[in-house]
Amino acid sequence: MSPSPRPHRRGILAGLRASFLTGLVIVTPAVVTIWLITTVVEFVDSRVMPLIPQRAIPAELTGFDIPGLGVAIFLVFTLVVGWLAKGYIGRSLIQWSEDLVARMPVVRSIYNGLKQIAETVFASGNTSFKKACLVEYPRRGIWAMAFISTDARGEIATKLSGDTKLMSVFLPTTPNPTSGFLLFVPESDVILLDMSVEEAAKLVISAGLVVPDPDKPGKVRVNGRKR
Repeated sequence: MSPSPRPHRRGILAGLRASFLTGLVIVTPAVVTIWLITTVVEFVDSRVMPLIPQRAIPAELTGFDIPGLGVAIFLVFTLVVGWLAKGYIGRSLIQWSEDLVARMPVVRSIYNGLKQIAETVFASGNTSFKKACLVEYPRRGIWAMAFISTDARGEIATKLSGDTKLMSVFLPTTPNPTSGFLLFVPESDVILLDMSVEEAAKLVISAGLVVPDPDKPGKVRVNGRKR
């Protein structure tokens, strides 16, 4: 009887490569996050601080700069504007400003586009995606990840639905979920998922590599391994 073959042992280089990739997975998100925060803070500071009177800048009083001071001033200013916008005078001023912008051919197009983007990104409640789902796309038998926006309404619901209830579904592209397709799908053809919208977005962005763990909500599996 021939002896059983000895198990293959991983070389030193293979072990170092595995350790490096593991460290890269841990370090990269932290480094990119710190870089993005630092870049945003420096950008806002460079735009806001020149608007502040020289006598009010702490650097002139203390002799050193305070990183993030421009961000703090911007946040306070935005908070005050939002508070004023809730009142009658604030709403009147905003309406007057928008009417003025609406008379400017090029400016109104830019402003309205940016306003719609801001309302879409920062709005909450009824304007956010409700659930993650699966729909058959681009043909029967092939399933795609999508997000339910709302029930089909208005002219679309009147002319298309008939006796069938339609749902407005956003089908994102991978790995950039900000672009995609708006589909109007019969409710019976939509399969709702238990995973959250955030978990489904991670699945789309990672091209299927980061899969939510059904046994532990909030946990994910990366290439079959729990994280």
